[in-house]
Amino acid sequence: MTNWNDIVEKAGYPPEWPYPVEYDKEQLVETDVLILGGGIAGCWAAISAARKGVRVALVEKSATVRSGAGGPGCDHWCDAPTNPLSKVDPDEWAQKLASMPYPCGIGYQIQCRENYDTLVELEKMGGKIRDTGDEYKGSEGRDDKTKFMISPRYNPFHETNVVIRVWGTTFKPALKKECERLGVRIYDRVMATSLLTEKGEQGKRVIGATGVNSRTGEFMVFKTKATILSMSGAGHMWIFNTELAGYSTMHPRAVSGDGIVMAWKAGAELTMMEKTGVNRIAGGYKHKWYTGAGDASYENVPLVDANGKRLPLINEPHWGVKPEISDLGGMRGLWAKVREDILKGEYALPIYGDFPSMKKIERDVTWNLMLGQESTTGIITSTFNDSGFDISKDLLMAYNLLEGTSPPQWRESGYGPGLMVNWDLKTNLDGLYAAGTQIFSPRDHSFAAATGRYAGRKAADYSKQVAASEISKEQVAVEKVRIYAPIKRTEGIDWKELHAGIGRAMQFFCSEYKTELLLNMGLDTLNEIEEKWVPQLFAIDPHKLVRSLEDLSILTNAKIILHASLARKASSQPLDFHRIDYPELDPPEWNKFLTVKLENDKVKIGEKPLDYAGNLKDNYEAHNRDYTGVYQD
Repeated sequence: MTNWNDIVEKAGYPPEWPYPVEYDKEQLVETDVLILGGGIAGCWAAISAARKGVRVALVEKSATVRSGAGGPGCDHWCDAPTNPLSKVDPDEWAQKLASMPYPCGIGYQIQCRENYDTLVELEKMGGKIRDTGDEYKGSEGRDDKTKFMISPRYNPFHETNVVIRVWGTTFKPALKKECERLGVRIYDRVMATSLLTEKGEQGKRVIGATGVNSRTGEFMVFKTKATILSMSGAGHMWIFNTELAGYSTMHPRAVSGDGIVMAWKAGAELTMMEKTGVNRIAGGYKHKWYTGAGDASYENVPLVDANGKRLPLINEPHWGVKPEISDLGGMRGLWAKVREDILKGEYALPIYGDFPSMKKIERDVTWNLMLGQESTTGIITSTFNDSGFDISKDLLMAYNLLEGTSPPQWRESGYGPGLMVNWDLKTNLDGLYAAGTQIFSPRDHSFAAATGRYAGRKAADYSKQVAASEISKEQVAVEKVRIYAPIKRTEGIDWKELHAGIGRAMQFFCSEYKTELLLNMGLDTLNEIEEKWVPQLFAIDPHKLVRSLEDLSILTNAKIILHASLARKASSQPLDFHRIDYPELDPPEWNKFLTVKLENDKVKIGEKPLDYAGNLKDNYEAHNRDYTGVYQD
């Protein structure tokens, strides 16, 4: 059977692998707190734990200095109601956030009470959070005393001042530097692959983890007292052809849900796994803000049609509009009306972001600060600039108004699935904590930072109270066989072929509309893939080995989603969950969290009320009597 690797080799490629290959080498690392995932939450967890005086090790699949969705940067520090300019009470704001459907009230309370302290702490490390050089003096939202840049986007109807514009490209390098200063041992280019439990038994205390180096293939064993999962959420299960569909998203292919799968196999309780939706943000699968306006970072950019006719809206699809520009009941209705008018010919495509019509100071804020600091958009704006684009003269084309979102079969898990946690951000497994997007219903960059910082100190305190346990040699040996199986083969299927098969199965059987029969057919198909094709998966170097292991995570993630989808026998608008055989939307008896976990390798379904966290203010204070954060600039 001829495959891509055969073709490449006949052409004289690939070049010699540039690193020593050490598949048989094994390294043992002992620590007090182990952080799995070196993104925003992971770095904050490591710093917070290290400041408690315990040994900390951080494991990151990529390079910590820029890894994670927030690694390239961010432009908003959201929901910081304890900042000196805020006009809302932090506990009331947390309760407001928790009034949304299927909330993580615990995480929101932590974010609202602690993320401004986190931001000020970041400033002391070298992160830039103020307009100290007066570059944007006179712009809307800038406070001359504190030099904070309050975001006008979040104040459409009344001033709350809870969101601060920031220079997020400075954050990750500052966090890594602080980790190193505190003596955190960082293991870059290491993919965590499994959690180790006492006696190797599912459901027992988590006492370590395994991993593999993506450059050398070296096997890693980590022994610890406490573990924090701060890896990404679920991976790319529906979109399977990167060459034809494009793959320019802020979530890389490496977002494969490894942490979800590791926790699942260890017996941790997951929730919101049935929540999926069409690919909405930062997608190269559709025209979006890479080629035009249409996202939060394009703050206050007016939109015009091909003839220069002004559209009756500011470029803001998420949070409502200023009263003076619309009386149509919010942005959703307004965007729908504009789309209808386009189809009737009242506006001519294409639509453009009209930068030249803006005040120079606001134009500069949007293009240089918001876009220059947000994730990968800095690369995009610099490319436009290098190509001769001039924001004082040129319009920026966008098609997202008419095209809408991705096709319904191109889905993603989005912000929903994750680990169920308590007020210590601890899971149902002793010794295992979660932070950032590893928690169910997470939010944004500042949520990841605040919960990571919180989990770090909780895990450190726990580690001081327990002794290390001996790792099961049998559990390690079994995992080692699983990890290296693809490199033991010289032919079969490549990781891209396996990914394509999983994606096609999910498109067919777990798309926009679901039924019992479809979901069961999906499970049967995924089981067949696991039984027939996974044993044929092969890899020719450590890089392809890691891609292959990510596919196995994606496969398991897909199966978990199907199990959770079968368990919810009702449709739900907030979950974007539609069952033809149970069409009623959000019946009261189904307004609850469904939980899934493995118990003796059998899927067990549970449930929790939406308000399981109880009174947010009282419970936060009861669990954080030692917290001494100071709300000051």
